[in-house]
Amino acid sequence: MTVNLEKLRSRLKSEKKRLLGELEEIKVSTQPAELRREGSPFGKREEEATESFELEKRLALEKQIKEHLAEVEHALRKFEEGTYGLCDVCHQPIDPARLEALPEANLCLNCKSKQSRDGKNK
Repeated sequence: MTVNLEKLRSRLKSEKKRLLGELEEIKVSTQPAELRREGSPFGKREEEATESFELEKRLALEKQIKEHLAEVEHALRKFEEGTYGLCDVCHQPIDPARLEALPEANLCLNCKSKQSRDGKNK
């Protein structure tokens, strides 16, 4: 299987644009507390709990998006450096099918599975 590198680069650029848009959307959709509607029948405590839960949810989503964005940007840097498609650990070529499925992949399957096993043992 041959890999169309330009197609993968284009997918990565599109994904970066999408992720940046999501981050911007999260920032815009977060209203200051004084603009939120008041009037819960259970009073201020329920409002504060709801706000706290929503904040935690938003922060978790924002963290996940930023982590994915970092992976995409790393892959794009590897294109510029001429190392795209090579494993960051063993420097062997990453399976083209893996890159097709996950263009931001920076580890071959062997190194990724070793990393997963090592992470579970900690």
